[in-house]
Amino acid sequence: MNPHASAAYAPGLTSPDLAPTLPAERTWGTGNYAALWISMSLCIPTYMLASSLIEGGMNWWQALLTIFLGNSIVLVPMLLNGRAGAQYGIPFPVFARASFGVRGANVPALLRAIIACGWFGIQTWIGGYALYQMAVLWWPGLATLPAVFPASWELATGPALVFLLFWLLNMYVVYLGVDSIRKLLVFKAFFLPVAALALLWWAISAGNGLGPILAQPSKFTTSAAFWAFFFPSLTGMVGFWATLSLNIPDFTRYATSQRAQQMGQAIGLPTSMTLFSFVGVVVTSATFVIYGKTIWDPVVLAAKFESKLLVSVAMLAVALSTLATNIAANIVSPANDFANFSPTRISFKMGGYITGVLGVLIFPWKLIADPSGYIFTWLVGYSGLLGPIGGIMIADYYLIRQQHLDVPDLYQYHGRYAYRNGFNIAALVALVVGILPNVPGFLTAIGVLDKGTVWSGLVAVYNYAWFVGFLVSGGVYLLLMRGQRAEQPAAPTPVTVATASHSLVQ
Repeated sequence: MNPHASAAYAPGLTSPDLAPTLPAERTWGTGNYAALWISMSLCIPTYMLASSLIEGGMNWWQALLTIFLGNSIVLVPMLLNGRAGAQYGIPFPVFARASFGVRGANVPALLRAIIACGWFGIQTWIGGYALYQMAVLWWPGLATLPAVFPASWELATGPALVFLLFWLLNMYVVYLGVDSIRKLLVFKAFFLPVAALALLWWAISAGNGLGPILAQPSKFTTSAAFWAFFFPSLTGMVGFWATLSLNIPDFTRYATSQRAQQMGQAIGLPTSMTLFSFVGVVVTSATFVIYGKTIWDPVVLAAKFESKLLVSVAMLAVALSTLATNIAANIVSPANDFANFSPTRISFKMGGYITGVLGVLIFPWKLIADPSGYIFTWLVGYSGLLGPIGGIMIADYYLIRQQHLDVPDLYQYHGRYAYRNGFNIAALVALVVGILPNVPGFLTAIGVLDKGTVWSGLVAVYNYAWFVGFLVSGGVYLLLMRGQRAEQPAAPTPVTVATASHSLVQ
């Protein structure tokens, strides 16, 4: 018999991956959570996050301050949502059932999953392009293969072939199971900090010291121009980890205590993001001193090194570390989210395969082709979807439920979280209302609407997409759910998973 199963749970709402964790599975301490964030922060997109701000016009301290502020802000919903996972041992899709309903939770879960698919595609493209840069040194013919894709795809044949091979490798790891990536995660934890320091040393050496590098001025000639870039950039920094701020219960459900997950995250997230971003800031600033232009993509930069062996080792390492990050950060959560849609039909592996296919269909090479697309289209755009979800879930758990959940009812079609046929209309209405203000600005950012045809105030709202969505949806949800506080279950008893509330951690 499955130790996670419960006779009270509806089969269509549970599986071994979705059931509450058992006390024996609570093994993550403060160090584990700090290491998790250090590992996830040390990735190429973090470097590109910092370098894109330099390319966009900021100087070194403006870029670092923006990154630190953004990560400090997103740490707040990270800790708030993480508390529910540690308290009850439930993953994000199950936690969302309290506010959206046992069926309605599929809406935020699938939105979160689709965005994770986008990140999977971006990481896979980065790893594949790194391998292409290595391969083309040894087989120059790869760069001159005839075009086979439509011109509108902006995809050369050589990079596409290597990208496909790297994608297949990712899918093979999904087939083997997540355990197969543990050794790569250990490799990444040791190698990437060393590689980052080596790149920093090269930049300082080739750029004639830190002085000339950090002396690079801001490109903004007026304060108005700076603020116009700063606010959407800050939103983008929040958006970078807005995904994990929702599904952090997927990780905190394994915490030994609330203090362990809170301290680990507070220590690991802002510091590691800011320190690794410093490498991106210095190296990108150095490229202007060395080459006369800023090169924000580290893979493109590494390809400029003269030694074929050095480039090959660097690109292979980038690919391996990207593979490790991809499985850990971009497969686990969407696989759970897709499984929540149909636990009896979609397994973890099937969820991983779905993630892989959708990750290609978003054309990731276009998203990171330039800094404006990376920040204004991708990071800010999806933050306008995730902010409203976060606002609803936090308002529900802290202000409506007073941190009390009836866990067995989260797995029942006819419990207190059934609402209307499994959907909480208040949450869905609040979600739509929170998303709507950001739609005109998003359509303007991707070129569907002309700026002259949209009221400038609506365009400006998009610069604060996550914040606007979070506050509007949270406020509307509280308004629609007023009077619900009296219907909450009694305070939970923190004993074991056998208790009625399944509260596990204080």
